[in-house]
Amino acid sequence: MRYVFDSFVLDGATRELVASGTPVRIEPKVLDLILHLIGARDRVVSKDELVEAVWQGRIISDAAISSAVSAARRALGDDGHEQRYLRTVHGRGFRFVGALVETASEAPRAGGAPGADAPLRQEIRYCRSPDGTRIAYATAGSGPPLVKAANWLHHLDFDWESPVWRHMFGALARRHTLLRYDGRGMGLSAWDVTDFSIERQIEDLETVVDHAGFKRFAMMGLSQGCAKAIHYAVRHPERVTRLVLLGGYARGWKRRDNPDGSVLRHAAIEMIRVGWGGTNPAVRQLFTALYMPDAPAESQHWFSDLQRKTTSAENAAAILEAHGDVDIRDLLGKVTVPTLVIHSRHDAGVPFDQGQELAAGIPGARFAVLDTTNHILPATDPAWDRCSGLIEEFLAE
Repeated sequence: MRYVFDSFVLDGATRELVASGTPVRIEPKVLDLILHLIGARDRVVSKDELVEAVWQGRIISDAAISSAVSAARRALGDDGHEQRYLRTVHGRGFRFVGALVETASEAPRAGGAPGADAPLRQEIRYCRSPDGTRIAYATAGSGPPLVKAANWLHHLDFDWESPVWRHMFGALARRHTLLRYDGRGMGLSAWDVTDFSIERQIEDLETVVDHAGFKRFAMMGLSQGCAKAIHYAVRHPERVTRLVLLGGYARGWKRRDNPDGSVLRHAAIEMIRVGWGGTNPAVRQLFTALYMPDAPAESQHWFSDLQRKTTSAENAAAILEAHGDVDIRDLLGKVTVPTLVIHSRHDAGVPFDQGQELAAGIPGARFAVLDTTNHILPATDPAWDRCSGLIEEFLAE
């Protein structure tokens, strides 16, 4: 089996542990210990059971067991104090406590080629923006190229495996060569950044596209990514073939005629600064309720954890501030590529009238309405099937 948790992918068939796309060197017995604890994660595993499963019943000292557990924690970036993944239950044994997703291991067909129904794999690379910021990007799938502009929260590895995004990215990558990237201060890109201006974020997008070698492509923006996609399409109309805008806006939260909404966003930013990375999920649940109010519990849990894993409190607040200053109304009339605008009717994250404003301002844009409260669409939302169909029909024209 293949287990995905946070930035880690552990494949029991290939006996590989990968962290953020990089293989982790690990002793075979330590790997066996982790795999056994994951397999028995619904209960506490005693030392005797570990000795039987990992060391085949040989006489092993308590010190040797403790050393193996410590090595397992180091491999996972854990320690005996935090115990995020491997918890010691004193007097009883050990238990794996991380939230994970279990999938089938990838199996090659005869001759080494992956089967048509094999899980999609992504390749992660790095480049540097003009100001020197390290940017991570990933490509997956095959077919006509499609570029996704970065939104507020994203993590190339975490998103790829999470129930929040995997259905969307998987569907897109099965029909297209999908290019995604982590914007500055997020995910696998550099976190030590101070300039989060929209101009720098657009430079990140331009750099990634050029480094990946994409010449002409469709472009997709989700939420905050819509403004960047529009900027790029206006600057480089010869390179963009079609534009899909999902849950987007032309005016950031500071630029809208909504004083109450501005007060709430300012309060949320202050809450991020003091409570984002803590063990209490209250602040992160605020955004989960805002963006995925009717999602299944598993998706909501992943989205809450995604926030903590994706970036620091300082970066999350700074990026949200920068997005609040966006105002691209003057660019809408300059968009010359075919455009599809999709928006949820009861979206609390980005009000419905913001989607209407986008569609009305872009010449010839089509506007489609989703009957849902979710800003981010889980696979269980009936609106997701409609959304997916609309996007594929539009891109196939």
